[in-house]
Amino acid sequence: MRAVWLREFGGPEVLRAGEAPDPVPEPGQVLITVAFANTTFVETQFRAGGMNPFGVRPPVIPGNGVGGVVTAGADGNLVGRQVVTSTGGTGGYAERVAVPARDPFLVPDGLALDAAVALLADGRTAKALAHTAALEPGQRVLVEAAAGGVGSLLVQLAKNAGATVVAATGPGKVDVARELGADVAVDYSRPGWAEEAGEVDVVFDGVGGETGATAFSLLRRGGRLVMYGLASGAWTPVSDDDAAAKGVTLHRGLSYQPDELRAFTEAALADGAAGKLTPLIGQRFPLEQAADAHRAIENRATVGKTLLVV
Repeated sequence: MRAVWLREFGGPEVLRAGEAPDPVPEPGQVLITVAFANTTFVETQFRAGGMNPFGVRPPVIPGNGVGGVVTAGADGNLVGRQVVTSTGGTGGYAERVAVPARDPFLVPDGLALDAAVALLADGRTAKALAHTAALEPGQRVLVEAAAGGVGSLLVQLAKNAGATVVAATGPGKVDVARELGADVAVDYSRPGWAEEAGEVDVVFDGVGGETGATAFSLLRRGGRLVMYGLASGAWTPVSDDDAAAKGVTLHRGLSYQPDELRAFTEAALADGAAGKLTPLIGQRFPLEQAADAHRAIENRATVGKTLLVV
């Protein structure tokens, strides 16, 4: 089968298309013919030799999320059905994957397969973050990286909760945030963006670094800072003491059990099917061009989700 290999850590060019043995489903597994593979910022960091949440070393086929059709395996009820699933960390940049039969999510009626793939990881994350923040009507909510995969969904979830949404984006993406429903949209690369944004009650911090620190300064007393990413390369330098002095509740990452995370994924897919949550798929690359997809993500040249078309 066709696949993309990571044989050494390095720049995007180390991702090379090639052949790989077809996976053979073990007892209790199903085989999926892949149509779309998810890509994430974390995968670019893993490829570069940085973060390694999957605990694996090259040579390996990267990719932790796919969508396709079940073609064989233990659960006969799934055969012929469209599903999305995590791969357990690797193997997703390929024509076929084998995963435990308990893992896939059925794609609900009314939701396109590519949209379901875009909601698999980012939808789960956005739903969990919104739950952590306990959004309430009338709040002002600042979403960093609001034109990204998770950020674009947080804008919609905050609006659905009755909040006033302040979207902070990179250069050239302010209009995208407004189209998503943001009430205020600012470019956080420009001086004075904090004054444009104004005071807020909740910050979703997916950027970190100086941007996250500035966003923290905008929080009113009693506000909440939900830190979940470091697109800038560093976490926001805010300590528990800093938060306490400002009267702000600080949440670092997500701490949910697997069954809770599965419920968040199911809720995101259901919202997508109902038209309440629309993933922003900004780019699609053929499987063989996975290196170009990684390069675009690292260069901040993407909006929303980037998918590989298998």
